[in-house]
Amino acid sequence: MASKIINGTEYAAAIRAKLSDFINSRRPESTPPPHMAVVLVGENPASLVYIKNKRNDCEEIGIKFTLHCLPKTATQQEVLAAVHELNNNPDVNGILVQQPLPAHIDTHKIIMSIDPEKDVDCLHPNNLGLVAMGQAHLLPCTPSGIVSLLKQESIEISGKHAVIVGRSGVVGKPLAFMLLEENATVTVCHSKTQNLSEICRSADILVAAIGQPKFITADFVKEGAVVIDVGVNRQSKKLCGDVDFENIAPKASHITPVPGGVGPMTRATLMQNCVKAWEKQNV
Repeated sequence: MASKIINGTEYAAAIRAKLSDFINSRRPESTPPPHMAVVLVGENPASLVYIKNKRNDCEEIGIKFTLHCLPKTATQQEVLAAVHELNNNPDVNGILVQQPLPAHIDTHKIIMSIDPEKDVDCLHPNNLGLVAMGQAHLLPCTPSGIVSLLKQESIEISGKHAVIVGRSGVVGKPLAFMLLEENATVTVCHSKTQNLSEICRSADILVAAIGQPKFITADFVKEGAVVIDVGVNRQSKKLCGDVDFENIAPKASHITPVPGGVGPMTRATLMQNCVKAWEKQNV
C-alpha cells in the first residue's frame, strides 16, 4: 500500500493566506489589526524557536506581534502582573504565555489568570469546558489542527474508531471531545492502559501524543489506518515523532510526517484563534 503523506506545511500556508485576505477585507481603517502578545519567562532554547516561528506567521498574515520578556527568576506575582496588564490592554486581542514555565511558577494559576476571551492557546478551563460542550469559539490548537488535517484530506471521521495515545489536557482530552463532536467512537489510552498495541490495532484513526520517540511501531497499526503523529522528539540530532514513520508508512493509508505534519497546523490554529478573538472584540 502506498501511504499518503499529509502535508501540514502546505495546508497551514493556505490557512495563513486566507487569514491575511480576511483581515484585509474586514478591517475598517479606524480599527487596528489583530494583536497577539506573548509572555516569555526565561530563555528556554526551544521556546525561542517556537516564538520565532509564531512571530513569522503573524508578520506574514498581518497580525501585530509583541513579546514581553521576563527573567527566569521572575516571581509568580510578576508573571501574573504581566498577564493582568495585557488583559486590561484593549489593543491586545490574544495572549499566550509560552510554556514550559520555570519550576517555581504555578502554570495552572498563570493560565487561570488569562482573560478567556484572549486565551488564544485555548487552555483556560472556561474555554476547554466549551470545547467539551461543542460550543467553543476558540479551539485548542493541536486538536483543531488534527481535525482540520483529517477534513482537508477528506478522511471519514463519522462512525470511525479513533484511538488517542496520550491524555494530556493540551492534546489528548480536548481532541477526544472534538472527535466525538465529529461522531467518531473514541478510545483514549495512557500509561496505565493494558493491551495497548491490541487497542491501537483496532483504530481506523490512530493519534500518537505521548512524547516518546518512535514508541508506536508497525505492530500497533492495522492495514489502511490513518496515523497522526503529534510527537516532536530529538533523536540522534534529528527530529522524530512518537511514530516509527519508516516502518508504519507502508501500512497506513495516510500518515503525518515530523516535522511538517501536525506542527504547522497547530500554529495555523493559533493564528485563527487570534483573528477570531480580534473579530469578536471589535464587533
